[in-house]
Formats: sequence, structure tokens, C-alpha cells
Amino acid sequence: MITPVKALRKNRFKTALIFLSMTVSIAAIFLISAISGGVVSMYSAMLKTDGDIIVTQKGIADTFFSDINRSMTTTIAAMEGVKEVSALILGAAPVDPLPIVGIYGVSDNRFKSYTLKQGSYPKTREVMLGSKIYETLKHPETIVLSKQTFTVSGVFKSRIGFEDGGVVMPLEDAGKLFHKSASIFLISLNDLGQSDAIVAKVNALNSQIEAKTTESFIDSYNQFKIIQTSSDVIGAMAFLMGILGIVSMMSMVVNDRKAEFGIMRSIGLSSGAIIAKLLWETLIIALAAFFVAWGLSEGVLELIEHAEKFQGYINGEITAALLLKVFIVSVVMALVGTLLPAVYASRIDPMSLIQRGGA
Repeated sequence: MITPVKALRKNRFKTALIFLSMTVSIAAIFLISAISGGVVSMYSAMLKTDGDIIVTQKGIADTFFSDINRSMTTTIAAMEGVKEVSALILGAAPVDPLPIVGIYGVSDNRFKSYTLKQGSYPKTREVMLGSKIYETLKHPETIVLSKQTFTVSGVFKSRIGFEDGGVVMPLEDAGKLFHKSASIFLISLNDLGQSDAIVAKVNALNSQIEAKTTESFIDSYNQFKIIQTSSDVIGAMAFLMGILGIVSMMSMVVNDRKAEFGIMRSIGLSSGAIIAKLLWETLIIALAAFFVAWGLSEGVLELIEHAEKFQGYINGEITAALLLKVFIVSVVMALVGTLLPAVYASRIDPMSLIQRGGA
């Protein structure tokens, strides 16, 4: 009997087509999941820096639209158990020739979160640039934001792509630029066990603000849910396309190998054995496609991370959890896509082939 490997070699062209279809589908799932996870991870990491509790305007759809009075930071900082409070303004603006750049206005105590590579922290009418955007803009001495010129005081390095490709300025200047007091407060605690009590105290200060623990905020943030849902939908489409490609190609393979399956049935081979044989053949292709797609995806993610046009805003990492998830998806895709053609092959009547001359 022909082994699965010999069968694949015998049908090289169709095997190559199935392999290509599966590789593209698996790579698509890898990239979509890794990039969406990377966006969520970067923004989450930025919020978690020096922030055990996050305060925003109540009922806003996005932190970029939040506007809260920064004078409340003094009251919050005086609460028992609060270690430090920093205020941020989150915004975006074009910086010629870039169409959009993240702008971060921060209170003075927040500057320590940025590791300087050169220069100094910004003062009034000054900004510091992330190393990524500094290189992209060819080491500028000044930049223009909303028709206002700011001197570049320094360059910092951040592992968070959004920040490394962004502009940081004093809170006062950002407030004038975006016409708001503060977007969010980040509250650092002495003891995380007091977080619920402090959240309650902060929420009691003003009915227009909303305080949450950082973990709770990230879990409930609408933008993260939208990104994750979009990723799941596109990933599901790639999965279905992969299955349809396998079904189509395996149907042609089965049709070409009717005589072979007819002989197997005539010598007493069970339907289950024929189904298992075809499933093994596709599973071998799936495993090869999985590892090739993994390697290709790592290469694409590396290119994206260092591409100037993305400014470090698009990033992704293939984690162990994602690797396991995509491996399972790859195996399921191969088995489900092969099942119908395999069942059809197992039911071929050898007598009908003899009557038609083996056609």
C-alpha cells in the first residue's frame, strides 16, 4: 500500500497547491492575531507604567476624547495610600512629512518614565522625540505642531512603539495645543490591596470622572474589544478560506485517485482506513505549512517593526499562547477540510470503476 509520504510525492502539483493555500491562511491568522495583540499590549503597557489606577472622564468612548480637571491631582495625591499621581494628555497631530503622530503631554513627575538617549527633558515650548520618529524625521532641531514651532530638547528610547514613534511635551503646552486640562490620571499606590478603597474615594470626588484599576480598565476598554473582535472575524475568514481551499483541492485529488481507492476497497480495506490515510496526508502538509507560515510571519513582523512608514506604531509578537492556538487551528483546518473528500473516497464502489473501465 502507498504510504502518505509517497502519495504526496506522487501528486506533487496538487500537494504544492494545498501546501500554499494552507501556508497563506495560517500566516494570515498569525499576522492578524500578532498585530492586534501587539497594539493592545503596547497601549496596555503604556497605561500600566506608574499606574495602578486610571482616572478618565466618565462615559467617554476613547481616552483621546477624555478631559478632566488636572487640579484634582493635588487632592488625590493627598489621599492615604497614594504614592504618586501623574497627569497625561493624549492627542495626535500631523508632523510634516508624517500624516499623524502621537502627542503626549505629561506632568513633570512623568518624565522619569522616559529613558533619555540625548539632550534633556523638555521645558516650555520644547518637546522630546522618541528615537523612532527622531530617525524618521532626520534628526530635526524643531518641529511644527498645529502651526506652532517647538524646539527639540532631547531624544528618548521606549520599548512601547506608540511612545517611541511619538512626541512628548510638558502638560501645560499640550493643554494649550489640544484645549483640555488632562486626558487621564495615573495613580501609583503604596499597597495594591487598598486599590478598591482608593477607587471609591476618587469616584466620590466628582460625578464626571471614573476611576478604575488598570487591569479593570484594560479589560473593559471598548477600543481593545473592537480590535480583538475585528481580529477574530478576519482570522475566522482566513480559517474558512483555508478549509474551502483544502476541500477543493482534496476533491480533485480524490477524483484523480479513484482507481487507487477502488483497489483498496476491493482488497478489503475498510472505509475508516481510507479516511485515516487521507487525513494523515493532509496533516503532514498542515504541519509543514504551519512551520513555514510561522517563519514567514516572524520575518514579516520583523520588517514591520523596523519599517519607517509605520513609525513603530504597528508591532506584533508571536507568543507561546498564540503559537499553540494557531497550531490547533492548523490541525483542525486540515482535518475538517479533508473530511468530506475522505468520506467520499471511502465510499467508492470498486465494481462501478470496473464497469466504467477504471475511469
